[in-house]
Amino acid sequence: MTTAVEANADGLIGPTHSYAGLSPGNLASSLNGGQGSNPRAAVLQGLEKMKRLADLGLPQFVLPPHERPDIPFLRSLGFSGSDARVLEQAWKEAPTFAAAACSASPMWAANAATVTPSADSADGRVHFTPANLHTNLHRSLEHAQTKRALEALFPDPARFAVHDALHPVAHLADEGAANHVRLCAGHGEPGVNLLVWGRDAFAHWDGPWPARQTRQASEAITRRHGAHGVVLAQQSRAAIAGGTFHNDVVCVGALETLFHHELAFEDTAGTHAAVRAAATGFDPIFVEVSSADLPLADAISSYLFNSMLVSLPGESRLTLICPTETRDNPRAHAVAQGLVASNGPIGRVEYVDVRQSMRNGGGPACLRLRVVLTEAEIDAVHGPMRMNDDLFGVLTGWATRHYRDRLAPADLADPALLTETREALDSLTAILDFGDAFYAFQRT
Repeated sequence: MTTAVEANADGLIGPTHSYAGLSPGNLASSLNGGQGSNPRAAVLQGLEKMKRLADLGLPQFVLPPHERPDIPFLRSLGFSGSDARVLEQAWKEAPTFAAAACSASPMWAANAATVTPSADSADGRVHFTPANLHTNLHRSLEHAQTKRALEALFPDPARFAVHDALHPVAHLADEGAANHVRLCAGHGEPGVNLLVWGRDAFAHWDGPWPARQTRQASEAITRRHGAHGVVLAQQSRAAIAGGTFHNDVVCVGALETLFHHELAFEDTAGTHAAVRAAATGFDPIFVEVSSADLPLADAISSYLFNSMLVSLPGESRLTLICPTETRDNPRAHAVAQGLVASNGPIGRVEYVDVRQSMRNGGGPACLRLRVVLTEAEIDAVHGPMRMNDDLFGVLTGWATRHYRDRLAPADLADPALLTETREALDSLTAILDFGDAFYAFQRT
């Protein structure tokens, strides 16, 4: 049996972290749109979460922020002159595009890519397809730089295959690992890859909010990865209408266990049956929470299912790492405590403070990309991006020096913020050993 672990690669929250309310269907994003943010607190919360996972014994890696404001994007719209002039013109003449160009949304690494581990791929490599995030303008700007970050973290083509994003059209709308759960007997053994789609690309969609993942996108990714053990399931239309913009808001899994709300799937019984049929060498365990115990609105506001379900070294039962909002919601907290008190697969619940992310609709699971890696694959990863005591200290000092502690949406137009952001990213490339041509502004 091949030994493997599930590592996490978290998005490092960027200096332009703000609440611009850019994502229809993301209720927290819409509710807090226009309010002031604290980028420094946000990045420090993210770093504390990464350090917590590393201290628990799991491999933890850092994905760098994207260059924001995205001046090349604004130039493509016809704005010209100095970079500061481009930013000024865009905010005056096309503020919606300017806001998209400033978004720090790449922080949510669950949307960075879909990952197929080597145990499940046809050629024995780990495969990544960056998500095109076609549904939202601000997120559709991410995939090219996401690919550069993944290539930096996973540089060995003999072990890793980093693909281009799918063609950016509505028929192939792809939101990445936020709609993917892998179940298995052990991380190094063949597993079941459950990919959840919201709509058929060729069928009429009449929901109040976008269904962001198409069935055709999920099918294309599994073909290009040569993925085995694939189960495609439809996301619940009721859940999407209620504000479940990604399936990871109502579903999470690890090893044999799938933990989900009763409204996670359009056909729950059929999904369970398909997973059982695809499982090899293990019996899937389904932990389902009813709407009576946890109404959908509470599931969304507490982000109980957007927690990280992890297998910790030396522990026989799984640990659920929840946002503090779960603890503060009486219904969600009762469900979490009931899991621990039972004889089920989840034996411990821990809480992390990611409030700055939560106010934009992103919990602990949104901030990380799960990647199953063997020992040899971990050795081939770019070492300076692995979280440890030294990197945590360096990045904490870096963030404290370069990030503002208060940012209103109007501040995104400040040309000084453009300068500050570039200084921060230029320094970061040295810390993570990327060279001096990782970002567009460095290459020009």
